[in-house]
Amino acid sequence: MGKLAREVEFGWFIPTTGDGKHIGVEPERESTADYMIQVAQTAERAGFTFALIPTGGACVDSWIVGSTIAAHTQTLKPLVAMRPGLIAPVLAARMAASLDQVTGGRALINVVTGGSPQDLIATGDPLAHDHDGRYERTREFLEIVKGVWTNSHSQPAKFLASNQTDQQGKLPVHYSGRYFEVKGGASLPAPVQNPHPPLYFGGSSPVGKRVAAETADVYLMWAEPLEWIREQIAEVEGLKREIGRDRELRYGLRAQVMVRETEEEAWKEAWEIISKVDPKALLQSSQRFSQTDATNQKRQNELREGSRTNNFVIGPNLWTGLSTVRGGGAVLLVGTPDQVSDRILEYVDLGISSFILSGYPHLEEAAITGELLLPAVKRKLEERQQAEGVRG
Repeated sequence: MGKLAREVEFGWFIPTTGDGKHIGVEPERESTADYMIQVAQTAERAGFTFALIPTGGACVDSWIVGSTIAAHTQTLKPLVAMRPGLIAPVLAARMAASLDQVTGGRALINVVTGGSPQDLIATGDPLAHDHDGRYERTREFLEIVKGVWTNSHSQPAKFLASNQTDQQGKLPVHYSGRYFEVKGGASLPAPVQNPHPPLYFGGSSPVGKRVAAETADVYLMWAEPLEWIREQIAEVEGLKREIGRDRELRYGLRAQVMVRETEEEAWKEAWEIISKVDPKALLQSSQRFSQTDATNQKRQNELREGSRTNNFVIGPNLWTGLSTVRGGGAVLLVGTPDQVSDRILEYVDLGISSFILSGYPHLEEAAITGELLLPAVKRKLEERQQAEGVRG
């Protein structure tokens, strides 16, 4: 496999609130441990290298699910949610390092700054109505998390008791900020990955982009038209230059997929997903989306409303129909393996190297996507690599 093909990674999605062929109705399948393990194992066999585990009030806890699926897979990496403000930073760092240890270096961390207002209020977040404040808190949180990761010690009890720099130059973390104060923070165990598990970070607001440019390893966006994605990447790249960041920042995309042998079949299956939506569910979703203070959800709302008179089509093989009832990254890539792989490569050309995909139901669609789409993308990436080698 060529270098370009190796650099592009594909993740799948673990349904933790139920699953089925249709959305906007009661789940057809429960998210039991056995079912989620089956989805994870199918994704691994299909060629996905990691799996996003969602978070929120209706979700089975992502850390529990991540540990469970890691214990029943060989290479699949769980991408679990770390939520600043709802968990203390040193404890979060220790949990992540522990997951990294027990999985042999497979932990990935999804930094989730916000959420629905209802969920934030229900979990007791004092910044539930302070959008920018949540990102400022996240910056402090990650400074502490990274600090204790990089200052981890094999003998923490002795290390903390001495409160002195050891022979490797490590020192317990002392931190005093607006939101957190830590005295003598350290992590047991140390992470396996060097310097630490990768941080995936989403946030489309100006403050979200700035904190991502300062702290993240992968900046995540929800699927949008190419020009919108190009603009977002340009903004983050500008912030990187402004703050003087010199380490690599990768870009990721969260998208739904519906791939079939024919385009007609793909579109038929796409519309089938929302064919049983209760009108009440549509009204409730509309009300919920209108209450958000999340910039990325507002962008999805704009795409949906702007495409309503065009059958929700926002571009070649791009459809917002799912966002009538589903929040979050709901843009669906619809078409044949050749068509959808071309759309994927257009995003690659913009700088995207990490794709988190999903489809309904997640078990069967993981297998179908692995059989039809991933080989087409990898083949085209290899052809590009070979062509560049010839030109070189």
